[in-house]
Amino acid sequence: MVRMGVIASAPAKVILFGEHFVVYGEPSIVLAIDKRAYATVDRRDDKRIHLQSANLGFAGFFEDENFKVEKGDAKEARMRFEAIKLAAEKVMKTCGEDVGLNIEINSTVPVAAGLGSSAAVIVAATAATGSLLKAKMSREDVFRIACETEKVLHGTTSGVDPAISTFGGALLFQMDTGFKPLEVKADIQLVVGDTGVQRSTRVQVEKVRGMMENYPNIFESLQRAAREIVLKAIDIFRVKDLVTLGELMNINHALLYALGVSDESLEWLINASRKAGALGAKLTGAGGGGCMVALAKNERTELVMDAILRAGGRPFIAKKTDEGVKIEHP
Repeated sequence: MVRMGVIASAPAKVILFGEHFVVYGEPSIVLAIDKRAYATVDRRDDKRIHLQSANLGFAGFFEDENFKVEKGDAKEARMRFEAIKLAAEKVMKTCGEDVGLNIEINSTVPVAAGLGSSAAVIVAATAATGSLLKAKMSREDVFRIACETEKVLHGTTSGVDPAISTFGGALLFQMDTGFKPLEVKADIQLVVGDTGVQRSTRVQVEKVRGMMENYPNIFESLQRAAREIVLKAIDIFRVKDLVTLGELMNINHALLYALGVSDESLEWLINASRKAGALGAKLTGAGGGGCMVALAKNERTELVMDAILRAGGRPFIAKKTDEGVKIEHP
């Protein structure tokens, strides 16, 4: 008899408003989207933690702290798998278990594109491991473990990616006040365009810091404008005014362009989207490549997707989802 194990999934995200400025205390708005990462977890007869990812083409196992690669580049595979292993170990520690695990990752989320791919994987793997070991973990527990894992790997993080992957829906996030669920009455359907250019979040964050240090007064003006955009967007969500929402996206992108975090690959897709009739278009995430996002009325969606494709991007439709992490099987 073939054992399937426990399967859990968690959603990706787009930052609709406020990226980069959130680091300096301003609010941001994040939406969970219906692209999901899946983790299948089963017990092993030994103490190894074996991981494989069909999407990335990596496979290998941890035995104590040693890593043995079976498929793909050893250094890259270890870097990708370290967080998943760490999350699984934290779950085991929570429930007093010490067992071997097979963890298989399948994801529909583009990697290193600003959509929270790694957080979705970690959240799904955490929930699946907890369910397999009957750890009786709440969503808050899953979020806490995923957040701790991210901090070990990436240093200080906002926690916004594991939060949206865990809880789904729409969140208002601010450094000093944390997360607050947002009511979004509008049925938001977005077209995401992936430039295919992988970028370093760290490089883009440092670029913005340089702008802040070199031009503090100008940066403060941009920061104030970013805050007003988010506050206005919160009101717009309640009245389903997609036209104004699109205009706010365009203004927000202009601020990000002024910070220097857009690039040619993003500008091609954003301009093509607007010419095809998008109500608004902007980069999402750190910038410097990765993804952009466009808002269009239903009758223009196909035209916007075609425009992104012709401009060299990889488009897909993304709908807001209220469904956070969940157990898919059993």
